Amino acid sequence: MEEEAKKYLGIDWGEKRIGLAMGDGETGLALPFVAVSSLEEVLTILEKEAIDVIVLGQPRKMSGQAADNPRWLEFHRLIQERSGRPVYLADERLSSLAADSLAGKAEEKAGRDETAAAIILQDYLDMEAS
Repeated sequence: MEEEAKKYLGIDWGEKRIGLAMGDGETGLALPFVAVSSLEEVLTILEKEAIDVIVLGQPRKMSGQAADNPRWLEFHRLIQERSGRPVYLADERLSSLAADSLAGKAEEKAGRDETAAAIILQDYLDMEAS
């Protein structure tokens, strides 16, 4: 499959909500998609949307060291095992703060979780393009 034709799913994992964003290699753009609450919902979207690549935000301390969150580690392990797709990790430091800072009326903008996922995925797509 050509790199440009690949469809990407960006994931901002949280203990209560999992923000999702979609992107593709052709446009190089990530857009907020939806927030879900379980791995099962993520797996359903992977199939329904014919996603090729997963970009999972990895929690990190401000020092850059990986944060040791057992629930995130379990989510990472399960999505690798069950998705059948490559899973790339991306630094998610400050993505939620950046999502909060985007201008717009609350009723007109995407939710914080899916916006944070779009920021994570856009950073990854930008890095891949350079």
